[in-house]
Amino acid sequence: MKQLDSMVDIKDITISADRLMHSATHDEILKGHTTDIYFLRTLDILKDLELDSTEVVAEIFPRKPGVLAGIKEAINLLEGRGLEIWAVDEGETFETKETIMRIKGKYKDFAIFETTLLGMMASASGWATASRIVKEACGDKFFLCFGARHVHPAVAPVMERAAIIGGAGGVSCILAAKLSGIEPSGTVPHSAMLVAGDTLPVALTYDKISDPSHNRIILVDTFKDEVEEAIRIAKALKGKLYGVRLDTPSERGGVTSGLVKEMRAKLDLEGLSEVKIFVSGGLTPEKIKTLIEAGADAFGVGSFISAASPIDMTMDIKMVNGKAVAKRGRIPGLVENSKLKIVKSL
Repeated sequence: MKQLDSMVDIKDITISADRLMHSATHDEILKGHTTDIYFLRTLDILKDLELDSTEVVAEIFPRKPGVLAGIKEAINLLEGRGLEIWAVDEGETFETKETIMRIKGKYKDFAIFETTLLGMMASASGWATASRIVKEACGDKFFLCFGARHVHPAVAPVMERAAIIGGAGGVSCILAAKLSGIEPSGTVPHSAMLVAGDTLPVALTYDKISDPSHNRIILVDTFKDEVEEAIRIAKALKGKLYGVRLDTPSERGGVTSGLVKEMRAKLDLEGLSEVKIFVSGGLTPEKIKTLIEAGADAFGVGSFISAASPIDMTMDIKMVNGKAVAKRGRIPGLVENSKLKIVKSL
């Protein structure tokens, strides 16, 4: 099907009775199927007025500060449409109402993608910003994002890629890692221990089948006291245990500073000071700071990043046929930003 450019095109959209997923395909996004309908109505009006080919300059700005992500997808969406694009680099910080993207061209060539562009950057920037907050809390400590289970699988790679842009050292979602040019991170979940009935055989087999260079990190809170289990596993692996993961559920109070302090102290007393403590489970920046003070070495963060609110984005037309314009309440003309870079003529 061709790209949508008129209200009459909507009647040609049909949904197959055997469609498996509700998420939009790449082709549907590129053809404008995820836009708000009023942009098509606008194009019909402007066509009738013979104004749809009017040259405009539009600018996109955020409603609050954050870290920019989603720009690469936005640029790819506009590829081949005869436009001039300026954009701020992914990973850059921005302030409220700072211009993060500028588009120059015929209005008809990008009008229907306003909804899509804003959504791409709003969600990704929200996730990247949350990740940056976690990074600041962690300081020089490592953290990885494993929030894929909290979002729709269609956007899980987008979310975890944004987390890397924000500062995550790794991600568990396979596609997100591959999109970012890294390998996915992760060890073994509670399910392996529950099926096996004991943590020790899982740990020994994990060690046996893993590449020698792989860091062996074992969950130690499935059946026994966390400290007792950690010492048992560390001794059984004979120096090959890189770290233990604490993921104590909220039903038992979660991972506390006291538990981390006890774990660190007793591992050290057993001559296991090289074994690191990895913490996960409902972590926030505030809790991460207290756990670092207690002796935690690394973190797995999920819902704090995945549940981050999108950063609302707005697109305004600021020039029409070379004349500065703006709706009431806004200042006519371009809003300059030294961080804007010419992408290329697309």
